[in-house]
Amino acid sequence: MLLEIIQDDLKQAQLGRDELKVSTLRLLISEINYAKISKGSDLTDQDIISLVQREIKKRKESASAFRSGQREQQAEKEEQEAKILEDYLPEQISDDRLAGIIGLSMETTGASSMQDFGKVMGQVMSQVGQTASSQRVSEMIKQKLSGVNEV
Repeated sequence: MLLEIIQDDLKQAQLGRDELKVSTLRLLISEINYAKISKGSDLTDQDIISLVQREIKKRKESASAFRSGQREQQAEKEEQEAKILEDYLPEQISDDRLAGIIGLSMETTGASSMQDFGKVMGQVMSQVGQTASSQRVSEMIKQKLSGVNEV
């Protein structure tokens, strides 16, 4: 189970005195426990993966905010934490494979404009699941749909 892997990694980080990894994993375990209490039952690996994705998104948004506030050191720390958390996500699908899935989905739905975005997005996300972030899928679909109108 993913939680056990995270807990084992925390122990290793403590032994290795990796302060950043220790604090990041402690916070993640705390978030997992909070979600477990809110749900009222144990979390599945899929639940934990979704939680990790949210935490990564928070870190990236924070890094961006710190950069705009001229706080580069804090931004770098947030990015390093995001990188630590990314280790707990499933392997991400390649851009080429994702583009192929999007292209096929556009063909099957008959998508030809941005008005068809929702149909394509729903179909692609059901196929790729957790192997691609919705933001990444959204950007590629928008790029492809805007390219359809230019041809």
